[in-house]
Amino acid sequence: MYLLGFDIGSSSIKASLIDAESGATLAQATSPKQEMEMIVKNPGWAEQEPSTWWFHVKQTSREIKEKVGAGFKDVKAIGIAYQMHGLVVVDKDMKVLRPSIIWCDSRAVPYGEKTALTIGKGECLKHFLNLPGNFTASKLRWVQENEPDIFSRIWKFMLPGDYIAMMMTGEAKTTPTGLSEGILWDFPADDIARPVLGASDIPEDLVPDIVPVFSVHGTLTSGAADELGLPPGIPVSYRAGDQPNNALSLSCLEDGEVAATAGTSGVVYAVSNTISYDLLSRVNTFLHVNHEKNNPRYGTLMCLNGTGILYSWLKHNLSGSMEYKAMDACAGTIKPGSEGLFVFPYGNGSERTLENMNPGSMFYSLNFNIHKKDHLFRSAQEGIVFALRYGLEIIEEMGIKIEKVKAGHANMFISPLFREIFANVCAKEVELYNTDGSQGAARGAGIGAGIYKNSQQAFKGLKNVHSIVPEEELIKRYEEIYAEWRTILKHRLNFEKLKGDKL
Repeated sequence: MYLLGFDIGSSSIKASLIDAESGATLAQATSPKQEMEMIVKNPGWAEQEPSTWWFHVKQTSREIKEKVGAGFKDVKAIGIAYQMHGLVVVDKDMKVLRPSIIWCDSRAVPYGEKTALTIGKGECLKHFLNLPGNFTASKLRWVQENEPDIFSRIWKFMLPGDYIAMMMTGEAKTTPTGLSEGILWDFPADDIARPVLGASDIPEDLVPDIVPVFSVHGTLTSGAADELGLPPGIPVSYRAGDQPNNALSLSCLEDGEVAATAGTSGVVYAVSNTISYDLLSRVNTFLHVNHEKNNPRYGTLMCLNGTGILYSWLKHNLSGSMEYKAMDACAGTIKPGSEGLFVFPYGNGSERTLENMNPGSMFYSLNFNIHKKDHLFRSAQEGIVFALRYGLEIIEEMGIKIEKVKAGHANMFISPLFREIFANVCAKEVELYNTDGSQGAARGAGIGAGIYKNSQQAFKGLKNVHSIVPEEELIKRYEEIYAEWRTILKHRLNFEKLKGDKL
């Protein structure tokens, strides 16, 4: 009996097949082999065609079928993880009306600010735990105001994972967790955020039907089954945004457990059983996957847009065709602090931790007589971790205590240097596990389909493969370097504010 999970990222689509009984991963696939491109029509914009995601879902599914052969017919449930905060709009024939406005697109920031002022920032934080910002509701408002013809034809709006589930089942549905990530959930009312819809003039009937995260959302249609190489009728029984799902994949379900990831974006995600929020909405609180009205679970998330994409940019533009492993080896020859070179990884859209400012990336104090590409590689990793710590400090200011961080042995956490820098800059023990988002989606499907009676059964195959304990000497050294980096950042942000005031 097998479980199949898909992770719909903005860089690639990943799929995993796991054995439900043992928890062992039997096969994995990734498509495309290089990063998917984003459509960037204007500065600060980022779009992708949903049909591209579906194409690569089919590719990964058929690649796994080739690996396991006839056993693929024994898949009993399908789960979906997906890039958060994106917007997909479809007409009554379930046809996509425009490219998806994805998570790192910044165009909707002014629309979110306008909605916050209309409702009142205090009321927004009280009811939605976040300001509308650049999230899904604001992106839909942008479409309404700038593309009225398209808006008039919308039957349902949805998140990227909702779209993939619709392609599999022929049904348009979403979840409370998904609505909360779009700032479309009223936490005290435990219902749709009608004040946000009202302030944005969005008809409520555009919201898909709401189903629990762990439940049968529909079954695989014969058409979708044929495209995926699977039997029809398999239940799609789990969907969640990539960061709540990453926490699930690491068995972070209880108060005080913390998950991290460092893919295209970098995230620290802390689970809590009490409501809390940042007054400036620099980090965001959503419903966690296992939230229940009488047993609440919330996930507080800090996101850095410019994480793996910075390292990818260095690889494709400055490395001279080096692979990531070789880049890491070069970076490892440089001492902590990169001999005074600082990188600020803010080159991928508006950053929530910076109050939705978009200052752009910056290499600071580059010395032509000292620094070479090895310094750039190390300083980039240090800058990414400094920016993650900057957001982690905001979470801790909210009263959420973080002692240990769990991460999958994937993306930038594959790098021994990156995880060493992370542990010592943040002064936190890091535990790495043999999992990723697609495996988490598969396990979630098993819970949603009732194959697993509890989460303990679902995580039978989860193993800690490595732990990194911070070193006192390196903690002290990085404390000095980080303090200097933070001071430079504050000066840069003050400059951006002054520039904005003049405009």
